[in-house]
Amino acid sequence: MSNTPMAASPLTRAVLEIDEYASGLGWDQPARLFALVDTARLRAQEPALARQLGLEDGQQAAALTPIEQEEIPAGKPLDEFLGTLAWPDGVVGCALTVERLMLPPSAEASVPQGLSEAKLAKWVAEHPDRQEVRMTVGVLRDGTRDSALRLREKDSPTEVLTGGDLVPGLAEALSATFEE
Repeated sequence: MSNTPMAASPLTRAVLEIDEYASGLGWDQPARLFALVDTARLRAQEPALARQLGLEDGQQAAALTPIEQEEIPAGKPLDEFLGTLAWPDGVVGCALTVERLMLPPSAEASVPQGLSEAKLAKWVAEHPDRQEVRMTVGVLRDGTRDSALRLREKDSPTEVLTGGDLVPGLAEALSATFEE
């Protein structure tokens, strides 16, 4: 991964790898879900899959390998979909990339009260200060989390914000997919 700092944690590197992959697909994409697996374990237990993914022995590889899952069903709310997930033991974490509109904190005071979800979404979409953002959030079974945020207006690898607490609600929802 060319734009990922080597000192970053394995989860940060995986999240940034997914962000870079999503960036290459362009904007206005559906949400994408990824299983995160231990690369060394994948090489040992699934050598054919590792070769297919370009994880040959002897090559420097990230500690975590993201594997894109089937498409998220259109029309199903993301929180409902995440509530149906269960991961096999070999999956050490998961990540999701999703695009949303967001408003700056200064707009919070002007949000009309009592709007339905659909009307609130319309209000945000029409707000002059709205910004399109791609959020990539990853969590591990042990509770570790990280995320990357990329604004559409600053679509550059050097302008990606990272941090564990940037999208806490989505991180919580992803962590819940590992609860029994």
